[in-house]
Amino acid sequence: MSKNTKERCRLVLIAPADESGAAFAAKLEAALGGGDVASIILPVHDMDEAAYQKHLEACVPVAQAHGVAAIAVGDTRAFGRVKADGLHVDSGPGDLAEAVERFQERHIVGAGGAESRHRALELGEARPDYMFFGRFGQDTHPGPHKKNLQLAEWWAAMIEIPCIVMGGNTMETLGEAAETGAEFVALSRAVFNDDADPGVAVAAANRILEDYELIEVR
Repeated sequence: MSKNTKERCRLVLIAPADESGAAFAAKLEAALGGGDVASIILPVHDMDEAAYQKHLEACVPVAQAHGVAAIAVGDTRAFGRVKADGLHVDSGPGDLAEAVERFQERHIVGAGGAESRHRALELGEARPDYMFFGRFGQDTHPGPHKKNLQLAEWWAAMIEIPCIVMGGNTMETLGEAAETGAEFVALSRAVFNDDADPGVAVAAANRILEDYELIEVR
């Protein structure tokens, strides 16, 4: 495969732990009105099965109405019921391989839990649609975690499977994540903090990301 198509790094949103259902769907609607977003990942956090399904039922249609991929996490039953666009699997290589085999023909299947090079390569053997470097709720500091940046830079340079790197909780450090060469940067608190306007934040993130082009491997 040749490296000859230039594309800019894109934004992925991660739903935070402190809001869910209709309340978060309203924030998501505002965020997606602010500009380009590739996908929204909707972690389970501490919700039970029923609450998580209601959360997906509120949020998935909002994302899809904007042409944004809605990614459920782990719960294959809720994922199927709400017709989400994809499934994020962070429970290990076996579960990931099973999800790829069952769902990848029609849905996005992404991998999390890649906390070392060895683990990332192990997960990569299943050929997921993306590799995620970071943990949900990890954006507790202004800047991205250095280990995630290092892993994303290594992966983006060596492996053709796209990757997402978790950013920090402020826009000021978004460039650090984009400079890794990752195809996607994920933001959560930087967009959905109580003192942030989600639409304004997404617009600001896109202005920053426009300065970072990458060579896409396809």
